[in-house]
Amino acid sequence: MGEKRYVLAIDQGTTGTRCIIFSHEGKPVAASYEEHRQIYPQPGWVEHDPMEIWSKTQKVIREAMAKGNVRAEEIAAIGITNQRETTILWDRHTGEPVYPAIVWQDTRTHRICQRIVDDGFEAYIRENTGLVSATYFSGPKIQWILDNVPTVRKRAEKREVLFGTVDTWLIWWLTGGPEGGVHVTDYTNASRTMLMNLHTLDWDEEILRYLGVPRACLPAIRPSSDREIWGYTAKGGPLGGEIPVCGDLGDQQAALVGQACYTPGEAKNTYGTGNFLLLNTGDRIVHSRSGLITTVAYSTEAGKSIYALEGSIAVTGAAVQWLRDNLGIIRTAAETEEIAQSVEDTGGIYFVPAFSGLFAPHWDMYARGVIVGLTRYSDRRHLVRATLEAICYQTREVVEAMQRDSGIKLSLLKADGGAVVNNFLMQLQADILGVPVIRPVVHETTSLGAAYMAGLAVGFWRGLEDLRTNWAVDRAFEPRWSEERREEGYRGWLRAVERARGWVERSV
Repeated sequence: MGEKRYVLAIDQGTTGTRCIIFSHEGKPVAASYEEHRQIYPQPGWVEHDPMEIWSKTQKVIREAMAKGNVRAEEIAAIGITNQRETTILWDRHTGEPVYPAIVWQDTRTHRICQRIVDDGFEAYIRENTGLVSATYFSGPKIQWILDNVPTVRKRAEKREVLFGTVDTWLIWWLTGGPEGGVHVTDYTNASRTMLMNLHTLDWDEEILRYLGVPRACLPAIRPSSDREIWGYTAKGGPLGGEIPVCGDLGDQQAALVGQACYTPGEAKNTYGTGNFLLLNTGDRIVHSRSGLITTVAYSTEAGKSIYALEGSIAVTGAAVQWLRDNLGIIRTAAETEEIAQSVEDTGGIYFVPAFSGLFAPHWDMYARGVIVGLTRYSDRRHLVRATLEAICYQTREVVEAMQRDSGIKLSLLKADGGAVVNNFLMQLQADILGVPVIRPVVHETTSLGAAYMAGLAVGFWRGLEDLRTNWAVDRAFEPRWSEERREEGYRGWLRAVERARGWVERSV
């Protein structure tokens, strides 16, 4: 047996899959990344191909190991982190999906979610899951597949069809798939389904009954880091056999862990396809009065959990992608920094990218994207800058809601995710918030958090304090705007949001 020198993390995100191999010091040794297709069958629908995701996952594992010259016997454990809420149902005997993955951004379940509100059942959901009735979450997506794909409901009741978020899908395949794959999820991912009770940390029978979801098709729920190893890699897989698969976190919770936010009151913001701001509330379930959701932060012990308040913003980095792929006014996301800096302001433009409705703190599934304030003076540079400002203004809305709910005034914001390499964006965020924004040395804290949970499970790291010593600051961005400019800009943003709200007429 070789010395266990590394932990391997798989970060399966909305637009692609990344594999990073970490050393004991929490430093990346090698990495590989592959994008996958975004499928839009009709307006408001967003799908992925689950088999493509599994194929790309195998590819990035092999590439990362080759780049780092890492042998399988040197890997102590594997951790998974994933785009949350994305819903997959598949045949347990063949591994074939019964329908494409319905992505968290997808809005096709709006009628199911409206019915929950109209029936007065949302209060029960809020109290017991910490969530709101929104198209974001997995439960209504499961119901939609069960209702719309022939024979699937009957097969799910007999456990011939399995449900999983993307973590469950990948763990099942890594541990053998149809040949004995382990069907499991963790508390953080389960807390995003709208089916798990935050108090019992188990599936909620009342909600399962209401949505018509058979318990038989659901995975077992375990802590994010479990000393009881769930399973080992299968011999025919990309890693060969016998490597423990034992860490699992939703991507935003993984970033919280990777940012070493282990003390109540510590917060991080991840800048990815969307933005996700999480505040550690310790072992206390804090229910929001300001449009946030309550979620599991992480767990290292069965039956116990650390909780968080979360502000979820649907479209931030995805708006930059839209400029590139739909409008063709930029070639790469990286060039937005230079373009946005070439103008002093947006020329009065505000862009509210409510492509999937508005998430926190509004939860308006009938909102749609708007660009307001256009004049003949406006050009692509102003729109690019307005897109970056939209990321920062949406974050400020969530920060203010979080401060109201928690009574904690943020003195700084830890930032991570792919977009934090944009120095202009980070400076804008500090200016619009009025507090310093801190960027860590390791930007990919989502992958790091997954590695930490897996490493803790096998004793590669001793405990959370061991992990805290690995965290280091790359750069702090201090606010420069005057209070007057900050508040005037924010007032304009709130007016623009009002134009976006309730755009789609409600259908019966």
